[in-house]
Amino acid sequence: MQKLFIHTILIFLCSFYTVAAEQKIESVSIDEKVKDWSLKDTENKSRSLKKLKEEKKVVILVFLATKCPVVDEYVERINTLFKDYKEKDVQILGIHSNKHEKLDEIKQYRKKHKFEFPILLDPNNNIADYFNARRTPEVFVLDNENILLYRGAIDDSREKPKKQYLRPVLDLILEGKVIPEKQKKTRAIGCTIKRVRKAELDRTP
Repeated sequence: MQKLFIHTILIFLCSFYTVAAEQKIESVSIDEKVKDWSLKDTENKSRSLKKLKEEKKVVILVFLATKCPVVDEYVERINTLFKDYKEKDVQILGIHSNKHEKLDEIKQYRKKHKFEFPILLDPNNNIADYFNARRTPEVFVLDNENILLYRGAIDDSREKPKKQYLRPVLDLILEGKVIPEKQKKTRAIGCTIKRVRKAELDRTP
């Protein structure tokens, strides 16, 4: 009887770990090539990474949220960043991945803050999962070969920053210089992305 019980437990555990392995989410890490993907923007137009990369050398992904006070505090800095780099072959893309956000709400938020860059919708968190994005605003930088070269915060403070993180990285990329390892990743601050539960094993909030 005991042997039968142990055998049953072993079968259950094997099945559990097999399912967990099958459900492991594909993701990309620093210095790895980013796969091509596409999302709809707020005007229902499909935007592919491949097409965007044909137009710009560098792409910055900024994960946003309509009800995050930290994002609100960074709006002016994000808009200034767009204006400062739009003529330097840098494309900013805003991405909304929170499960509760509606299209009209996102449109109103974009209009309120006068975002001139494309705003993309990621309702099932597929792109957030792929980049392992956790907070808003969190940024990811891709070079002209689709290599992920930076992830993390824009700067060191939501109120009065003393140190820039993103701008020095952009300048190094545009100058064709190597980014020091210690500058490739910083800790993003902000609100957590509220995800859709894709499986019972998914414990993401």
